[in-house]
Amino acid sequence: MRRMRHWLKRLLWGVLILALAAVFTVWWLLRGSLPALEGEQAMAGLQAPVSMTRDALGVVTIDAASQADAMRALGLVHAQERYFEMDLMRRTAAGELAELFGPAAIEMDKRMRVHRLRARTRAHLEVATGSSAGALQAYVEGINQGVAELRVRPWPYLLLRQAPAPWRAEDSVLTGLAMYADLQDPTNQNELAMARIRAVVPPALYALLSHDGSEWDAPLFGEARGNARLPEAAVLDLRRADPAQTTGAVTAGHLDPDVLGSNNFAVAGALTADGRAIVADDMHLGLRAPNLWFRVRLRYPDAQAPDGRVDVSGFSLPGLPAIVVGSNGHVAWGFTNSYIDTADFRSVPANAAGITTHEERIRVAGQAPVTLRVRETAWGPVLHTRQDGSGEALRWTAQLPGAVRLDFAEMARAATLDEAFEVADRSGIPAQNLVLADRSGRIAWRLIGTRPDRAADCPPNGNTATAPARCAPWPIRSDGAPALVDPPTHRLWTANGRVLDGDALAIAGNGGYDLGARGRQIRDGLLAKERFTEADLLAIQLDDRALLLTRWWHLLREVVTTSDDPALQRLEVATRRWDGRAGVDSVSYRVTRGFRGMLIDRVGEGLLAPAKAQLGEDYLEPRLGQFEGVLWPLVSERPAHLLPPPYSSWDALLVDTARALEADLSSQGPLDARTWGERNTAAICHPVSRALPAFARSWLCMPADRLPGDRDMPRVQGPAFGASQRMVVSPGHEAEGWIHMPGGQSGHPLSPFWGAGHEDWVNGRPTPFLPGTTVHTLTLVPARE
Repeated sequence: MRRMRHWLKRLLWGVLILALAAVFTVWWLLRGSLPALEGEQAMAGLQAPVSMTRDALGVVTIDAASQADAMRALGLVHAQERYFEMDLMRRTAAGELAELFGPAAIEMDKRMRVHRLRARTRAHLEVATGSSAGALQAYVEGINQGVAELRVRPWPYLLLRQAPAPWRAEDSVLTGLAMYADLQDPTNQNELAMARIRAVVPPALYALLSHDGSEWDAPLFGEARGNARLPEAAVLDLRRADPAQTTGAVTAGHLDPDVLGSNNFAVAGALTADGRAIVADDMHLGLRAPNLWFRVRLRYPDAQAPDGRVDVSGFSLPGLPAIVVGSNGHVAWGFTNSYIDTADFRSVPANAAGITTHEERIRVAGQAPVTLRVRETAWGPVLHTRQDGSGEALRWTAQLPGAVRLDFAEMARAATLDEAFEVADRSGIPAQNLVLADRSGRIAWRLIGTRPDRAADCPPNGNTATAPARCAPWPIRSDGAPALVDPPTHRLWTANGRVLDGDALAIAGNGGYDLGARGRQIRDGLLAKERFTEADLLAIQLDDRALLLTRWWHLLREVVTTSDDPALQRLEVATRRWDGRAGVDSVSYRVTRGFRGMLIDRVGEGLLAPAKAQLGEDYLEPRLGQFEGVLWPLVSERPAHLLPPPYSSWDALLVDTARALEADLSSQGPLDARTWGERNTAAICHPVSRALPAFARSWLCMPADRLPGDRDMPRVQGPAFGASQRMVVSPGHEAEGWIHMPGGQSGHPLSPFWGAGHEDWVNGRPTPFLPGTTVHTLTLVPARE
């Protein structure tokens, strides 16, 4: 027994030593992919030393003797802090994720590979690089040296048992194309869905489903569309529908979709104490750790810049040699997604001539490659093919030469609004609403980015049909776009809703504008004051008042207040207090939001059921961002002929919806504990966190904070969706500007900059726009030949 205990003790010590050795090895490997923050480092290709400093949040300042040296250093720091995330961007656009992640990513790759964006990029690389070829080459070389300088490859590749592939110039273009894929629908599903619905439902029903506005509209041009006018029973009567067309589930949650967009707004110098113009910008995207954006300040001599020097600060996108949003001391700028119509389908007859077939080889980690056959017409690739050989081909701006043009980087040199417009004329980016301010106190809005240059007799068909066969394949353009300069109100605002009207809107088209609630709330906030500071604009960004839902709360109260139903009585108690905000402690907000959401689903089921019954397998889910303008008239006027089956009355529908909501919430626990914060809890994690066991996943996630705000108010925040950055800045007064960013600068969980600044974003605490006091200094020096 004594000998057995002795050997058991030695075995336990051995296991412990092995475990400690394993932990140390993992720690040592992880530490090996951290970048150097201080000292001196030789760098090939530099013409002069470069200073790279970091503040306490990891915000980088690069001081260089030339643009090429600055871009080389930017490439190095992007690679060392974010190479894996950059890799995901290029692979997402090219349809090459399966090479990293294996069979689970094959279908995702097929959806993008059909556009053949890598092949197209290679064929037209000179168009993309434009005047920035030298800067791009320096940036690419900096990226590859940055990865090579790490003692150990970036840590996610260790987990995936992969090696990082070198970066090429075409990969930076693909990074820009990944933003197209994020901000626009590569399948253009909504346009095709609505075309199919239109072909099979009565015109009056289609008019309801395609209503393109509401009383919440807040365009820069024209007036609000207003809510839909409901058709009379003689025109449309859902009670007469074939029962076979009103059975079967229809998923209608798409009628209240999340919108990948943003807010931006500005006030001119006439509304500030010292004549400064101020821009506010917050771009709403999927959130992750690290954040999509990387904060940086670039300073270097440049004869083409005002005063002979570039000094630009803001948000860069790792993979691109540019500041995407920011201020250069003379001009400040920000974006929101425009949602103009950037794609068109065309019908392809069976056995059509002129079709080319490409064999796309998708590499798959752990198994043999998969071959995807892509049939392509002069119009574009065939995305849908029927059994008889006919189908639909898609033409999308991202497929065409010039979709990405790196000339946008020249915004760093712009001194005035006019010079910024000249840069916009030759910028290849996804179509955006650009809001500008310059140092003289002027402001402007302009549609920027690539858009279809359709023939005059072939305007966008929006949500109605595919392009006629007579229409020639259109090219793209970015010049000659609509603009609004020096608005008479001295105020500008956009929030992904409709901006244009009349002929300009007819040319731009409707690619799925968002409900105008956010835009109207911002507009009204700007009109409520005559004097503004940066703090005032930040307050509008953080506005979480639930103006849209207030009337829905009143409607819910009508349903539950006088009822003797126990379930509705419980809802009555839970919703007595309404503070009109999407606050983390609000039960009333969560209940009201759920009530409206369930009504959207149920009413949507009734309106869409005839189309689904007629179309069968050809039915596609539409995305109807303006459904509020249809639903509110329905629940207000309550016409019996538009009542969704199987309900006997609108009152019965409202009561049944409230009961279902109460049952759902109560099944999760006491009703008075069902707060909005419980539902709206942050789940912001590194992309590879799902590959880890549950107990280790939190290591790669930001804290599970309960978040105020929601999608239909300026403070857009969801569990993994919301403001990927916030910025308020006046050109020439950057030291008084504010900034927020979730997720932190570094993609390495052992870095001091992992999650740095995230808590300020959660709590809405402003941090300075410019980098703070230097904490680390790294000097890059030219390598000896």
